[in-house]
Amino acid sequence: MENKYRKDFPFFKAIDEKSSVENRDLIYFDTAATAQRPFLVLNAMTHFYATENANPLRGLYSLSERATLAYENARETVAKFINARESAEIVFTRNASESLNLVAYSWGLNNLKPSDEICVTIMEHHSNIVPWQMVAKKTGAKLVFLECDKETGLISDQEIAEKINEHTKILSVVHVSNVLGVTNPVKKLGQAAHAVGAIFIVDGAQSAPHMKVDVQDIDADFFAMSGHKLCGPMGIGALYGKRALLEEMEPFLRGGEMIEYVTREKATWAEVPHKFEAGTVSAGDAVGMAAAIRYITSVGLENIEEHDRILATRMLEGIKNIPHINIIGPRDASKRCGIVTFTVDGVHPHDVATLLSEEHIAIRAGHHCAQPLGQYLGQTATARASLYFYNTEDEVDTFLQKLAKLREWSGYKD
Repeated sequence: MENKYRKDFPFFKAIDEKSSVENRDLIYFDTAATAQRPFLVLNAMTHFYATENANPLRGLYSLSERATLAYENARETVAKFINARESAEIVFTRNASESLNLVAYSWGLNNLKPSDEICVTIMEHHSNIVPWQMVAKKTGAKLVFLECDKETGLISDQEIAEKINEHTKILSVVHVSNVLGVTNPVKKLGQAAHAVGAIFIVDGAQSAPHMKVDVQDIDADFFAMSGHKLCGPMGIGALYGKRALLEEMEPFLRGGEMIEYVTREKATWAEVPHKFEAGTVSAGDAVGMAAAIRYITSVGLENIEEHDRILATRMLEGIKNIPHINIIGPRDASKRCGIVTFTVDGVHPHDVATLLSEEHIAIRAGHHCAQPLGQYLGQTATARASLYFYNTEDEVDTFLQKLAKLREWSGYKD
């Protein structure tokens, strides 16, 4: 079945026209790690560096002013994308990991004490665990894990009621699990956090590229996202924070541009959001991220979500008919967000990925930066296929055909 969006991507254009030896016929099922980039994004970045390249925010000449405008327009694009109240609530970072670290260092270290608790889910990416481990160690606070059902990946109301209590000061949760593919009930979780006076943080690295996000509707205090997972460049991300919280927080990094005034004895900080953006900003990448947002918005988040569901359903139903393949997480595609994780009896996930690579299929294998979840599920490693709107049903069918042969290729006689 033809996919009308593939022509927008140089990566797929090369593959589909058989003009690339290295990537010829490659099936790319690793978007959860990073998405491919359309011409539109690459062209926007080239245009910036070719015609608007100057250090933003610092120069009084017209070229620098144009660079500043491009950078701030990108911030406005991000703000509208997730329905922030104002662009000042968007801080540009390197990625979602840095966004979460910013909150951990600037809010967590300055507001927690030994009797407090930080609550996360067992399905978190390391980026939403390790910073909180650091905060807990330095402040004496306790790190608490919301556990999910091992079959469905769902967190029960009882678990929420028991773990989020008067001691909870931070609830930081992944919106969509990068392993299980499940979408957590962030609105319900946010209400539980705010009911006990906790701040609510959402890791949206996997959700923002696949579904409409409204930070005001879910009432997130902070929301983290990465540009490269939504068809933008690597090295750029964004943190949404409610302005009142950002105003009271200390800067995470210090140096040029984030200051208001400096003497030998002290410094005062620039206004929000600039006090969190020390040094020369990654303006070209911000422009690229904004172009990516405009592109996927033109595709339609509702169309992306529906396409993800169709392909995930086709893949899951196909896997169910292959002996010795074990689905990790919910078997219902409507509970997933374009991510299908599995194991093959007798074949290590690394070997699964290697064998499929030889068949020109790119998937991810390992612990997926979610080792506590793997330990909880009794899985040291899994294989993961992740889908996006530029993938096709034919690619899914080819994947299933190759997957059915893996054990035979590994020496098993089923």
